[in-house]
Parts: sequence; structure tokens; C-alpha cells
Amino acid sequence: MDNAKRRVVVLPCSGIGKAYGALSREIAYELAERVRPEKIAMTCLPLLVINDPDAVRLVKENPVITIDGCPRECAKKSLEAAGGEASHACQTIKFFMAHKDLKPEGVTQLNEAGLKLAKLAAEELAQTVDRLAAGEKQ
Repeated sequence: MDNAKRRVVVLPCSGIGKAYGALSREIAYELAERVRPEKIAMTCLPLLVINDPDAVRLVKENPVITIDGCPRECAKKSLEAAGGEASHACQTIKFFMAHKDLKPEGVTQLNEAGLKLAKLAAEELAQTVDRLAAGEKQ
């Protein structure tokens, strides 16, 4: 694939009912909508679980960043089960540990601290997105 048109797939966990799962989704939205919209593609985790051909092709043909809300790493494991490989895998707790003053709360909608943490995390991941979009390995 031409690197000028290469997209980086961001795959957040579902994390239903968990603040760190909501944080993973918010980080993905920040990357896709504000920080690097021209370089990001997204797919939802359930499409990989059911082996949707378009979702599987997307993750096999592009570099993928998984963002998990807990140590179970459902996004990363689901990607691997679909035959893909994470170019970069992270857990939201890593971002919280670096910014302990921003405790995310809320499961459907994050509190102000959680939204600010999502923005900071997306900014931190932007360099990784740039490298992967340029064809560099992690």
C-alpha cells in the first residue's frame, strides 16, 4: 500500500460499564476526529469477533493500534484471533498513571478529568500514528 494513503487502524476495547473502557473509546475518537483524522481508520471490536470480511481485511492490511481498558487486553486478543497483529498496544491505565490528577469516571460519558486525559493520551499517541502511517515499525 502506498504510504501516502496508509491509514492506521485504531481499535479500542468495548469496556462496557467501565470507566477505563470508556476512556479507550474516547482516546480513539480524539485521534480519529481531532488529532489525526487524515491518518486514522476505525473499526469496532465486534466486527472482528464475528470475522466480518471488511473489518478483517482492514486490520490485516494496515498497522493497528489497540487501546485496552484493562489487563485482559480484549482488543489486542480479538485482533490476534482475527489474524491481525498490533503494531502498538497500550492500556488506558498507562495514561492515568502518568496523569494521576485526571481520574476518569463515568461509563457512558466521561467526567471532565476523563475527557482531558483522553485528549492528552491522543496527543501522546499522535507520534506513534505518524510513524506507523509513514511505514516505520514500532
